Amino acid sequence: MHPLVKLAKETIESYVRYGKIPKPPSPLPEEMKERAGVFVSIHTRDGALRGCIGTIEPTRPNIAEEVIHNAIASATRDPRFPPITPAELDDLVINVDVLSTPERVHSLEELDPKRYGVIVQSGWRRGLLLPDLEGVDTVEQQVDIARRKAGIGPREPVELYRFEVKRYY
Repeated sequence: MHPLVKLAKETIESYVRYGKIPKPPSPLPEEMKERAGVFVSIHTRDGALRGCIGTIEPTRPNIAEEVIHNAIASATRDPRFPPITPAELDDLVINVDVLSTPERVHSLEELDPKRYGVIVQSGWRRGLLLPDLEGVDTVEQQVDIARRKAGIGPREPVELYRFEVKRYY
């Protein structure tokens, strides 16, 4: 298990079981010292999404603290699901995506749903979809889902951004 996934798993277990927020490892491993946006995704063993929350850009001093914060949010504050219970903890699969800095793109031809995540933005509304998701095979599907997540209509003009992720299991 990758150290970032281990940190997310330990955080979720500590918070769900005891209401305690763990401290980042000390000393911090090199890969956790950087700053980046991070998403923590939680699935059941049969592959059903159970929680996914993250940050597009860094909001914490380092990746370790970003993982801790987003792991708790994914487990307890994803509005699509009830909070995770202690009885569920042994049946969860967790992965962590560390995002590159988003870059503006000017056409759909610059996107690839297997390689890049997408951000669509219209005013203050912003929707994001991670790359390489099962069932998302075209750029159009990816942009449409991100639009719906943000409440942006299909005909509204949007700014498009792409990013890559390092996905850890």
